[in-house]
Amino acid sequence: MREIILKAVANPPKILWGPFLPTMLNMGIQFPIMFMFLGTLDVNPLFFMVSLVIGHVICVAIGIKEPHISAMIQAYGQTAKTSFNLYKVKGNKFAP
Repeated sequence: MREIILKAVANPPKILWGPFLPTMLNMGIQFPIMFMFLGTLDVNPLFFMVSLVIGHVICVAIGIKEPHISAMIQAYGQTAKTSFNLYKVKGNKFAP
């Protein structure tokens, strides 16, 4: 059982060699923009496929440099919330 845990920590999830969260954000942003431009301006979809591949190559490069970027993004989202202090002090306090 220990090997399974170590393997999950050592090998974060990937989609086509790219880290999970940045790759899904890339696709989740570019596909709706592509469909909006196709419906309104009748733009060639090949332009968007090229930009999708370029974005994915950038995600793969970031994933090679920092393989745990997805976990870092999720951790930042949880700790970036501002806390409300019970009394006036400078800075944010996580515990009253």
